[in-house]
Amino acid sequence: MIQFLKNSYRYFKKKNTFFWSVNWLKTYYFNFKMFPYAIARKLPVYFYGKVKLSSLKGTITIEAPIKKAMIGFGQRYELVSQSKKTAQLVLDGTLTFKGHVQFGIDYFVYVASDAICEFGHLSSMASNGKIICKEKIVLEECARIGSEAQLIDTNFHTMFNTETGERFPMNAPIKLGKYNFVSNRVTIMQGTITPNNCTIASNTLCNKDYTTFGENILIGGIPAKLLKENVSRDWEGEKERLEKNLILFR
Repeated sequence: MIQFLKNSYRYFKKKNTFFWSVNWLKTYYFNFKMFPYAIARKLPVYFYGKVKLSSLKGTITIEAPIKKAMIGFGQRYELVSQSKKTAQLVLDGTLTFKGHVQFGIDYFVYVASDAICEFGHLSSMASNGKIICKEKIVLEECARIGSEAQLIDTNFHTMFNTETGERFPMNAPIKLGKYNFVSNRVTIMQGTITPNNCTIASNTLCNKDYTTFGENILIGGIPAKLLKENVSRDWEGEKERLEKNLILFR
């Protein structure tokens, strides 16, 4: 009997904590503004904590079976739990989700007009992460980004060769392959392409195509270079834990 009461208390405490962590006003507003009613009523997108929705002129699509809370903005799935309440979403282009996706606390997501930003199943952006998409950014399945990392597919300003007058492209697409593990404080700039099963060390700067190194690699440095071959995060061993912690409703 005592054990039953303890279990019941833990269950209702967890439910109560979850309920109060959701920003219900922004959650309902976003879903019913951005989706047809048949999708919106299922509440596929949840917002947790304070967030500034600076612009919702763009579009959002979900290319997966619709589930409640399958996309979480400000979802507390890390050790960090204290928010600075700086989360911001600017959606002028197209944001596509192909499954369950999480953003940690205090994120900044900017998708410019005519730009495309795409997230695969179980991809994520951890706390204090930043995405600035002016052309195209793609995270494939299980491309998981660590805290304080940033993906920026533009240098914002026109650069040119002072001798020849040649102007360099301002923007270039970013694509992270499947099962990428990006550590904390990594900067991924325009033109970055990574292979499947790529691990990126902390405080690394990526700015080119790394697929020539093959799969199952560790890269790192400023700029990034090949550090080790035949190395990978144990995705299969972590799959059950990832799904348990990140998929709230099945």
